[in-house]
Amino acid sequence: MQIDVISDTICPWCFIGKRRLQRAMDMRPSIVFDVKWRPYQLDTTVPRGGMDRQAYMRLKFGDDPKKIVEMYKLIAAEGEKDGIAFDFAAIQRRPNTLDSHRLIRWAEGHGVQDEVVERLFIAYFENGEDIGDIRVLADIADICGMDGVVTAQMLEDGTDLELVAREDQIAREMGVTGVPAMIFGGKLAVSGAREPQVLASVIDRVTEMSGGEPAVQDDEED
Repeated sequence: MQIDVISDTICPWCFIGKRRLQRAMDMRPSIVFDVKWRPYQLDTTVPRGGMDRQAYMRLKFGDDPKKIVEMYKLIAAEGEKDGIAFDFAAIQRRPNTLDSHRLIRWAEGHGVQDEVVERLFIAYFENGEDIGDIRVLADIADICGMDGVVTAQMLEDGTDLELVAREDQIAREMGVTGVPAMIFGGKLAVSGAREPQVLASVIDRVTEMSGGEPAVQDDEED
């Protein structure tokens, strides 16, 4: 079953959604999944070089620090359930995410797309790294078995820049206004970081729609 996940690399709910999707897929071991990661920029106005994170948050949410702190607490609590150690205080830059999406696109051809997405999320949300920095992206490429030097050169050269931006636009034309958005088997779409049991039930429904047998195991985890 192909699952298309439209997400952004600076979206905390996309990180949570990724972990929950994996748990849902683990509940259905008899199904072979092919997860494709698709680009979406939550804010296309961020400069290519990124900007100061605190300044960005003030522009987006106002000067009330309590509002931001409460939001962080909620996200951190949800992330903890899925083994994510969010460290929002460590994040200094709010990057433009177009280059990270280009890396994700190239990673598909190397068979390491899911690993690259995971490492991008960890780099940004747990380690506070600037995933708009070509050096950081090249290091992630290297770690995942790609050629970091070639990746850096492609990022510098603007390879696939317009193509990835167009894919982002296509998602908007499809009606996507928030992420994560997941499309299961080209038949059913789910928005938001839904619980694994919900995603597993969607997988079952798509399996039935495709003429297969639904899973009979309990959705509850041990």
